[in-house]
Amino acid sequence: MTTIGIDVGGTSVRAGVVDHRGTVLDTARGSTPVGETELEDVICALVDELRDRHPITAIGLAVAGFVADDRRTVRFAPHLPWRDAPVADRITARTGLPVVLEHDANAAGVAEHRFGALRGAHVGLLIALGTGIGAALLLDGEVFRGAYGVAPELGHLRVVPNGRRCSCGKAGCWERYCSGTALAATAIGLLGRHRGQSTILAREAKRDPGGITGRLVAAAARDGDPVARLALQELAKWLGEGLALVADIYDPELVVLGGGVSESAPLFLDSAREHYQRIATGAGHRPVARIRTAHRGDSAGLVGAAALAAHS
Repeated sequence: MTTIGIDVGGTSVRAGVVDHRGTVLDTARGSTPVGETELEDVICALVDELRDRHPITAIGLAVAGFVADDRRTVRFAPHLPWRDAPVADRITARTGLPVVLEHDANAAGVAEHRFGALRGAHVGLLIALGTGIGAALLLDGEVFRGAYGVAPELGHLRVVPNGRRCSCGKAGCWERYCSGTALAATAIGLLGRHRGQSTILAREAKRDPGGITGRLVAAAARDGDPVARLALQELAKWLGEGLALVADIYDPELVVLGGGVSESAPLFLDSAREHYQRIATGAGHRPVARIRTAHRGDSAGLVGAAALAAHS
């Protein structure tokens, strides 16, 4: 049995045909348009393209936004046009296939639990470090969504009172200190205080002040740039702080780090782990979560969505 998983992001829509082992057999991609109808046109076109080549039984959509607990409606998505939109019913009406929706981090968590680094965990947490922070909590393989389908929004836990402004409207959110966007912001701030110590980042900032990204900072750190390495140390500290806070709330046995920032884990993970273990409540007198990096990479969202569709 094969299903289609579709990862609907703010810039692109990625679709894949997935079998019962979590193997991606075929893929298709489109750009994310601005309007609701246009976005659904793209999704349906990708479905048509893939089912011309494969027998398909269902569709799963991994959405970067709040999904209602019935998994049929997108309540709100900051980078997508849907607002209280019955997306599953609309796509079913157009394709004739059953459709299930899921938050993209939850879908990635499902993929990692069934086919990747979270396999076997009774209380497992996926933290996706990308532009912001996404998270999924799985209890014996079941996604915990909270009372209204929006949990756990860990990226918007406030870690610094009156700290950096966040797009959610608050200030000091965890993702403003521990994400790809945060890494770039930290590096830019450090450049101002450590003039003359950076080579790669300083050169890039002079050429294009807006060209410093988290990916560039990580690359510069690998090449020995001292300011970039300081920025990674800051990210490691805030990752450890957040993990200690999350451990007090959920007490997970296993934390898996995904998202684009996790690709640079060798630069910061050991330091983050040490910081977390040192400041965790009851440090030295309690078990602490194991921390791993994800196995499924950027295909996790669509693989998890396809798996959920296969069992819905």
